[in-house]
Amino acid sequence: MTTPRRALTGGGRARLVLALTLLGTLALYLIPFGRFVAFPLILLSTFAHEMGHGVGAWLSGGSFTSMMLYADASGIAQTRGDFGRLARAVVSAGGLVGPSLLAAPLFVASARPRFARLALFLLGTACLLAALAVVRNGFGLFFVIACAAVCLGIAIKLGRQASQLACAFVAVQLALSVFSRGDYLFAKSAETGAGTAPSDVAQIADALLLPYWFWGASCGALSVAVLGFGLWMFWRATRAQPAAVVPQCDLTALDHPA
Repeated sequence: MTTPRRALTGGGRARLVLALTLLGTLALYLIPFGRFVAFPLILLSTFAHEMGHGVGAWLSGGSFTSMMLYADASGIAQTRGDFGRLARAVVSAGGLVGPSLLAAPLFVASARPRFARLALFLLGTACLLAALAVVRNGFGLFFVIACAAVCLGIAIKLGRQASQLACAFVAVQLALSVFSRGDYLFAKSAETGAGTAPSDVAQIADALLLPYWFWGASCGALSVAVLGFGLWMFWRATRAQPAAVVPQCDLTALDHPA
């Protein structure tokens, strides 16, 4: 006689993957030289930030002309358009909420291996297109093309399980950057590889009035809300995946020969 036993599959595995990525991230900041290994992950959040400005410009009817990433993990996005006050604020805010707006769908995609693989493929393709279309300095080109190669390589060569782990890992890094770099939300100026410039929140305040710290707090709250929604969708998706039932022999119920 056998009794059924539930195996760790589907949603349980997805939650385990997310837990492992969190532990791996913590280890990067505890082990010697781990912060140097984590440096590309900080650059990834900068890339998402600058792309957020570009998407904000597109949504406002303008164009995204160029982007530069620097070795100090700063960046600059240049946009063009006949922007009014509200549009200018949208372009500036796009960078502040960009990492969370990318992290949320990656959390959702990482709930299922096939979706994670597709998301990683799309992310790699987007990096490649960005490198060709808007990245305009050597360091930025090297980094963005490297990101494209890693994402596409994992999605195409390593398959669904590796893609799920990578997708969750990237989502965690982008989510954590919302908090680790949160001081920028309350800075009046920004130091970049190109020099000092008004911060994004200062530009929003100039366009819409009210103090810059008010807009920093508002963008921070929106980022947290977006991340919360993405994690909630991840949790819902993983709970909806049933575990497989695996037969297990029960020795106490075996019939013994006479």
